[in-house]
Amino acid sequence: MVKKTILNLSKNLIRLILLLIAVCIISFSLVSLSPVDPVQSYIGAGVSVSPEQRENIKDHWGLDKSFSERFVLWGKSIAKGDFGVSVIYRRPVLNVIRERFISSLSLMAMAWVLSGIIGFTLGIVMGSFKDRLPDKAIKTLCLTLSSTPTFWIGLLLLMLFSIKLSWFPVGLSVPIGTFKADVTLTDRLYHMVLPALTLSISSFSNIALHTREKLIEVLESDYALFARARGENKKAIVKNHGIRNIVLPAITLQFAAFSELFGGSILVEEIFSYPGLGRAVIDAGLKSDIPLLLGITIFSTIFVFTGNFIGNIIYSIVDPRIRESRVNE
Repeated sequence: MVKKTILNLSKNLIRLILLLIAVCIISFSLVSLSPVDPVQSYIGAGVSVSPEQRENIKDHWGLDKSFSERFVLWGKSIAKGDFGVSVIYRRPVLNVIRERFISSLSLMAMAWVLSGIIGFTLGIVMGSFKDRLPDKAIKTLCLTLSSTPTFWIGLLLLMLFSIKLSWFPVGLSVPIGTFKADVTLTDRLYHMVLPALTLSISSFSNIALHTREKLIEVLESDYALFARARGENKKAIVKNHGIRNIVLPAITLQFAAFSELFGGSILVEEIFSYPGLGRAVIDAGLKSDIPLLLGITIFSTIFVFTGNFIGNIIYSIVDPRIRESRVNE
């Protein structure tokens, strides 16, 4: 049992390493093909330096070397944990990512939990009332939201709850003019409500529709028919047989949405001026902060892979059949 577990962990580690190598090659190649001048990006827009200084900068960053040489030097630095210095923030890339990720993680965690709970609950309601008014109304809502851009939902909530009703702040993650030491957990949660709600609204539709289909399959199965013949009502069948059989696919879909959640947070953080990792991605892209952009790319790859890996572990806990099949492999 222990050997099989170690073997599975080793396989996942090898997959992660191969994935990171592929992402590094593709990302570095795309950045190298970019028409943006990295020297001018480092110097700053509108700033001119002498040709000698430009050559010194090229020599310092290794920009005068070939693509393969630059990639090997960059790869060695990454392997040592040195992701370089951010051009925008003039700080080590890892420090910027660490600081911004803390804010983004709390936002994505709240949105992830909300989308899972809302989607799973609405899916059960739709499946229980198949082809009836609650099912048709919620299904129409889900289809509408799934085709609605995230930024439009964010702007709508912003205009309604922040500008018109003044229930929530317009943006940022903390009150304006407040020292960091004076910011409370309540302040952070208060500023997080609208961004998290926007992100969850734009992502719960898939799990709701998927849960609906799975529950309908369960309710139309032979064992549900047998339970109905024994005198169980629909509520008891859904509780005793439905939820147990649809929770695993729901968890699967929810963990598979990690990449979509991360991508959606980029737009949400930009709309609400939320200082998270998504906002840093946009700043790095617009201002050609190549070290930060590459660092976030690698970090997001690890983040999504880790989420899927955690999902695999949870699948084994929820369904013992999966655990046994993996042990016997």
